[in-house]
Amino acid sequence: MDGREFVWAHFKLNAEQRLRGFNFFVVLAIFADGGVLAALQQGFSPGLLILLGAFTVLLAQVFWLVDARSRQLLELTIAALKEMEADYPESYRLFAADALGQSRVISYTFAIRALLLAQMGFGLGVVGYGLNQW
Repeated sequence: MDGREFVWAHFKLNAEQRLRGFNFFVVLAIFADGGVLAALQQGFSPGLLILLGAFTVLLAQVFWLVDARSRQLLELTIAALKEMEADYPESYRLFAADALGQSRVISYTFAIRALLLAQMGFGLGVVGYGLNQW
């Protein structure tokens, strides 16, 4: 394996892992939120609501950290990928073009963090509701 293959394999692995992690979070969040809604519908104790809310907050925090690490690992390869693509015609320089037109809002990072923050807010709301009912 030469250097180009190594850098690309590293980038590809971590990009795929990041998206898999996000997908896994979505599935877990659906189950956690469903558990909260079922507990509310069934009239479970406020203590259980507090625990479920705390779990949803913890879930979002853990996945925030996992995503941050995935982003760090991806960033390690960007400079090398830009150097590698300098050998190609300008229209093939995807990483360089992306860096020029990058939007802070139209990005995976923004979307992932928005969902994680919404999940944290939901969990804190459930905790607050449970404390209020206690």
